[in-house]
Amino acid sequence: MEIDGIISAIVIGIVIGVLGRLVVPGRQRIGILWTILVGIAAALIGSALAGAFDVSDTNGVDWVEWLIQIGLAALGVAALDRSRARR
Repeated sequence: MEIDGIISAIVIGIVIGVLGRLVVPGRQRIGILWTILVGIAAALIGSALAGAFDVSDTNGVDWVEWLIQIGLAALGVAALDRSRARR
């Protein structure tokens, strides 16, 4: 992966993390750094899943890939929030 790919993964991860956090109802007890890290992980895993299901390269905007990534980010944010609440 080249430097522009890493930078774009970080930027997309920030957007995906914030969107995933907005999907989860209520207040989350995690910081913005964790949100960004969850978003980056969700973006990378979501892209791999979209590629596996052959929906990653479509004409126009890749809505299915975005929905997969946002869903994964929401799951990650909710899971991390629950793990923080148990402490």
